[in-house]
Amino acid sequence: MAVSSQGSFEGNFESLDLAEFAKKQPWWRKLFGQDSGPSTEKYSVATQLLIGGVTGWCTGFIFQKVGKLAATAVGGGFFLLQLANHTGYIKVDWQRVEKNMKKAKEQLKIRKSNQIPTEVKSKAEEVVSFVKKKVLVTGGFFGGFLLGMAS
Repeated sequence: MAVSSQGSFEGNFESLDLAEFAKKQPWWRKLFGQDSGPSTEKYSVATQLLIGGVTGWCTGFIFQKVGKLAATAVGGGFFLLQLANHTGYIKVDWQRVEKNMKKAKEQLKIRKSNQIPTEVKSKAEEVVSFVKKKVLVTGGFFGGFLLGMAS
C-alpha cells in the first residue's frame, strides 16, 4: 500500500457491504456462532416453530397421560399392599426395612461427591450444542411441551 502524492491509496482493496453481509448471516448465527448448522436454515422461522411446537405438544400430551397412568399404577399398588398388610395377608418386618434404609443411606453418603461424572458432562455438552444449533425448533418444542402437559 503506497500513498500517492495526492493522498489517495493505491492497491487492491476489497469492500465489504454490511447490508449484504447481514442478509447472509441469520440472527441466530450472530448469537450462537457460525456452527449453527444447515438444518436450521432449511425451513422458515414459522415452519421451525410449528414443527417444534407440534412435536412438543404431542410429547407433552403423551408424557402427561403416561405419567397419570404410572402414578395410578404405583399408588394403586401401594394401596393394595397396605390393604393386604392391614388384613393380615402380608406381614412386613419394619425393623428390617429400617435397617436396610439406613444401610442404603450410608452407601449414598459414601458415593456422594462434588464432581460431576464425565458421562453427565458429555451429555450436557451435547444438549447445549443441540439447543444452540436448533434454537427455534427447541423453543417451539418447549412451548408445545408445556401446552401438551396443560391440556
